[in-house]
Amino acid sequence: MTAKLIGALIGELGTDVGVALPEVRVVGEDPVLPSVFPIGTMAAASAGALAAAVAAYAGHMGESVGGRPGGREPARDAYGDPDVTIDVRHAAVAFQSERHFRTDGKAMDTWAALSGDYRTSGGWVRLHCNFDHHRDAALRALGLPPGSGKEDIARACAARTAVEIEDAVIREGGCAAAMRSRAQWLAHPQAGALAELPLVGLSRLSGRAGQADADSSRDGEADGDAGWAGQADWDSGWAGQASEAVGGETGRGAGRAQARHMRGDLGTSAPTGMKRPLGGVRVLDLTRVIAGPVAARALAAYGADVLRVGAAHLPEVPGLVVETALGKRSCHIDLRSEADRLKELVRQADVVIQAYRPGALRARGFGPDDLAALRPGIVCVDISAYGSRGPWASRRGFDSLVQMACGIAHENGDGLRPSPLPAQALDHGTGYLAAFGAVAALLRRAAEGGSWHVEVSLARTAAWLDDLGRIDGVGIDGAGVRQPVVDDLLATMDSPFGTLTYVTPPGAINGTRPHWTSPPPRQGEHPAAWAPSS
Repeated sequence: MTAKLIGALIGELGTDVGVALPEVRVVGEDPVLPSVFPIGTMAAASAGALAAAVAAYAGHMGESVGGRPGGREPARDAYGDPDVTIDVRHAAVAFQSERHFRTDGKAMDTWAALSGDYRTSGGWVRLHCNFDHHRDAALRALGLPPGSGKEDIARACAARTAVEIEDAVIREGGCAAAMRSRAQWLAHPQAGALAELPLVGLSRLSGRAGQADADSSRDGEADGDAGWAGQADWDSGWAGQASEAVGGETGRGAGRAQARHMRGDLGTSAPTGMKRPLGGVRVLDLTRVIAGPVAARALAAYGADVLRVGAAHLPEVPGLVVETALGKRSCHIDLRSEADRLKELVRQADVVIQAYRPGALRARGFGPDDLAALRPGIVCVDISAYGSRGPWASRRGFDSLVQMACGIAHENGDGLRPSPLPAQALDHGTGYLAAFGAVAALLRRAAEGGSWHVEVSLARTAAWLDDLGRIDGVGIDGAGVRQPVVDDLLATMDSPFGTLTYVTPPGAINGTRPHWTSPPPRQGEHPAAWAPSS
């Protein structure tokens, strides 16, 4: 039943963005994680859709050079289509990747001291204080001085309602969400606005900026993209063999990437030097925390050249900025004084992923139309908390807050106190959907030309999860379902930070799995330039 549903969901995703996807073979069943919500189903559908889109893109680019000297047709199974596989357990565990991440055996602490759920005079409210400026905004909203502790916040919250606190924190520029029931959320104007939005919005940018020639590739792009034509290389005698992928170094002090992958039934990693399905695709990662970084990391696992752009003055969550940077390079650009450096990178990019509040980058001259004018043929991916329309369109938000606002934290437990999902499932689901949308847009660009705009949001992903129904027989807080076995889904890699243990990316195409060939770099380690080989 799970496999049939996941296959149908993947097909719907393809139809909704206007691309034909190969059939995906689904292994395993839900439930995988302890929750009444079908997280494994959502994980397998989103990660499986990405794998299918990558297979379609690789096949398209392979066929486009089949007649050239040295060109190769993409490898296909006996029925003529690529063999795309997704394992439900692997996908669900990938949604918990930060929980299983270790540096020299030590887990990361992702929450600041003041972040958490607080009881109010009317319900519960969650404050997100991982960044100092968000912490300070919460304290101002509660009338507390700097340096106040968790007990001080608890006393202040007890005297006000959850919605009052939510509104006050938002006014101060902070991040908070009152716990709502599903019925309360569905009656909210923002839920109504989300209902009018697609799960993955994909549209062609119009006007001068979006009117690219049919051949909207950057110079030399065809050779880079077509280099993987190369499903044949992935497919030649590697399926089912145990392997160890060894990647190159990323720069100053970087360790050699060594990853041992298990699960031979779903394929192996491609050997060193093999052409990869998204080889030659350049991705600018202008994101932080989880959803956006996961999207760019997923594209890197299929061979995209991902350059993460941060800035020395912007705050980061220390462990997450490492865990989500596998396979990427990292540079620093201060948009307050170095906007031209980013523009130069955009002119040579294929995909730009950004997860700032709607309109934030547009105000600095980097909105979708601006990017299309700089680089005709660009794919712009926008990730937001609550969507691009409605009264909350510009509201700051994170996975844990959206779970509170949308009724998930209420229904996942007994309704008396918040009970979050056993994964940052909205972040990871939105990340994989964003990556899927990016590849779908590349397919549309290859077929039709033009520049493309992809839109996803945590709250719209939450609505999708809600639409998937509930798992029968699961108790409060997922009672009756154990956490899955994960050891066979982990790999290790040497890095500048120590020995990393991480969850391998899910999916397989013609028996070969996506993988990362380089360890996470130090922030700003690389120059603000594309790698010469890309």
